[in-house]
Amino acid sequence: MHWLNTLAAADPASHVYNHPFTVTENGLWLWSANQGNLVLSALILIGVGLWAAKRIGADGYVTKNRFAHMLEVICVYLREEVARPLLGERTNRLMPFLWTIFFFILVNNLLGLVPLLDLVHLLSPELRASHRAPIGGTATQNIWVTGVLAVISAIFFNLVAVKHLGIVGYLKHLTAGAPFPASVLIFFLELASQLFIKPFALAMRLFANMTGGHILLATLIGFVAMVADQSLVVKGPVTLISIVGGFAIFLLEIFVAFMQAFVFMFLTTVFIALMDHDEHEHEHEHGHDHEHGRATGHEHAHVSPA
Repeated sequence: MHWLNTLAAADPASHVYNHPFTVTENGLWLWSANQGNLVLSALILIGVGLWAAKRIGADGYVTKNRFAHMLEVICVYLREEVARPLLGERTNRLMPFLWTIFFFILVNNLLGLVPLLDLVHLLSPELRASHRAPIGGTATQNIWVTGVLAVISAIFFNLVAVKHLGIVGYLKHLTAGAPFPASVLIFFLELASQLFIKPFALAMRLFANMTGGHILLATLIGFVAMVADQSLVVKGPVTLISIVGGFAIFLLEIFVAFMQAFVFMFLTTVFIALMDHDEHEHEHEHGHDHEHGRATGHEHAHVSPA
């Protein structure tokens, strides 16, 4: 019955939240469960990346392995269908970062669905009693982790904008071309958006989505342990509903894991593209005017004098 006690935690969120492992006398966390997940995800990415790189396009530029082919399809889709329409000729240069942020978040989201924390507590009652663990939980549920990811993303899309527009062009873009004194107000609003609002939105969206679904899943599974000592009439239906509902939520969480990794990567791409949006508009208007001029010229050429 030890495993039921582990499932029947008083707070379902304890299955999701970060747990300390090594703590100093001053209360400083030197190692936590989420850190273990982050290191594991990095090792998975490096290992799978090196493995896939040897198989994608290796045999006459045709990928043979099915899993490697799936990774190739995902990468090509993100590059050609998501990033290239927004980034144009800069796509190939920026994709390594965008791919990295997507797969790093995806792997951590999926690791959050693996009950590593519960397995550690099952194997070590001492760690369970002290609420400690070297690995487990959901790293992308930790606001500090999502916050760091958002800051890295913000640094990246702002540096890309400065490199693309130049520092003067970057600052001028933040005024939105508005006349003085409105340009001053718009400048500070846009600057706050670039440095604080957009990163905050990235961090909170990932944090909230990964927290809510995982706690719901832990709650449904916890119902099984709560009725373990009840009669069959009670625990039978509750167990059945919990298992069916938990399985449905688990499938939904797999979808959410992919979706939230995609959304984070997609919004980062959009934030990069927004910093040269006006330039693309001018190019589009110039091309439209050019085509209109050509059409007008053809019409005049086909009209014979009276």
